Amino acid sequence: MGREQDLILAVKNGDVTGVQKLVAKVKAAKTKLLGSTKRLNVNYQDADGFSALHHAALGGSLELIALLLEAQATVDIKDSNGMRPLHYAAWQGRLEPVRLLLRASAAVNASEMLLQHQSNPCLVNKAKKTPLDLACEFGRLKVAQLLLNSHLCVALLEGEAKDPCDPNYTTPLHLAAKNGHREVIRQLLRAGIEINRQTKTGTALHEAALYGKTEVVRLLLEGGVDVNIRNTYNQTALDIVNQFTTSQASREIKQLLREASGILKVRALKDFWNLHDPTALNVRAGDVITVR
Repeated sequence: MGREQDLILAVKNGDVTGVQKLVAKVKAAKTKLLGSTKRLNVNYQDADGFSALHHAALGGSLELIALLLEAQATVDIKDSNGMRPLHYAAWQGRLEPVRLLLRASAAVNASEMLLQHQSNPCLVNKAKKTPLDLACEFGRLKVAQLLLNSHLCVALLEGEAKDPCDPNYTTPLHLAAKNGHREVIRQLLRAGIEINRQTKTGTALHEAALYGKTEVVRLLLEGGVDVNIRNTYNQTALDIVNQFTTSQASREIKQLLREASGILKVRALKDFWNLHDPTALNVRAGDVITVR
């Protein structure tokens, strides 16, 4: 077994001392001649495309991640599925590893922005999912909060020019709604995600309704989602529930959607205050106004 395989095995086993000894040789190799062939390749990838940093991120060891980054491990190296270390840390809900990887990525971006666009929380794997997508899909609230604090996530919240008919296109809100992660959804809504963004299957409301997530349906309705939007199959969320579900949850969801269908909801475009009439309706821009 070569030293590169030894490094990966040591990381998988959480052997900090073993990793320290191996990466120490990387630092020592910097003093050798340029043509040396004995230098350890910290970015070596196994048959699945996993580097030592992938394994460290998946395992959540801050110490191992720090050691590998100090040894010049590539922070945004991709495995055979297009997954970067940050994807795995976010997927596992590893808050501090995510923070450390983001910090390392930010340092790379600052120094090489024009030459080499490195990692950020918006980069996708082969399934077209970002680290934020994975955090929202699996309900990793603290990681989602951390990623949402990155200015780089603005594009994910505001939406880009993508084809909603693309079967691979999804959003963090759709993934959280489908899996019933209410607190993650609240965080996304606070961050300003477009609640009516559509994929091929419809809005996040379509997803929540189809998968029987009653409380998510309620939350989205309270947040002002348009209940009358139709997906690419010309179905509203209520149409989907009527056609595909028969559970107790679906009966409750049907009732919620029927009630919402008869209610007009609009969003205020600007502030309005009537200082002369204390009984008047006063609103701020962005407030949802319900007319029954």
